[in-house]
Amino acid sequence: MSFDYKRALKREFNVGAKEQKVRYGVGIALLLVSVFLANIPFLLIGVVLVATAKLQWCPAYSGLGKSSVEPGELPPVSGH
Repeated sequence: MSFDYKRALKREFNVGAKEQKVRYGVGIALLLVSVFLANIPFLLIGVVLVATAKLQWCPAYSGLGKSSVEPGELPPVSGH
């Protein structure tokens, strides 16, 4: 399996609702732990997880052609 760098830069809906909840939970937990332990790697990973959950887009998934979106799941509504 190869990684497609060009596809990784294109934003697409590839993080499903179930995974979004997990990413929010783990990301917020890591952010809280990083505050108390002053752990920069936990902070960075937490920020990435919360950001990908909010955007419902993971560049790594895009590059690998993966998706955790369930069949029939609607993409997020754009705010503009």
